[in-house]
Amino acid sequence: MGFLRPKITPPPPIPEPTPLPEAPDESDKDVVDAGKEQVKKTKKKKGRTSTILTSMMGDETEANINTKTLLG
Repeated sequence: MGFLRPKITPPPPIPEPTPLPEAPDESDKDVVDAGKEQVKKTKKKKGRTSTILTSMMGDETEANINTKTLLG
């Protein structure tokens, strides 16, 4: 019953990949400027993250519920 199935045509051949562009050199001005900007960003982040004292789970210390505290 092979005559009831349609013939399968093979897919077209895969084209050759295009060559990748040259990577920039480390002495390139744009690369140096981007590196300096990244250093500035990490310094700004470091200043803010040093103030966060809890983990992602929040404050996990035990609460002192035996003594009364002044509220207000």
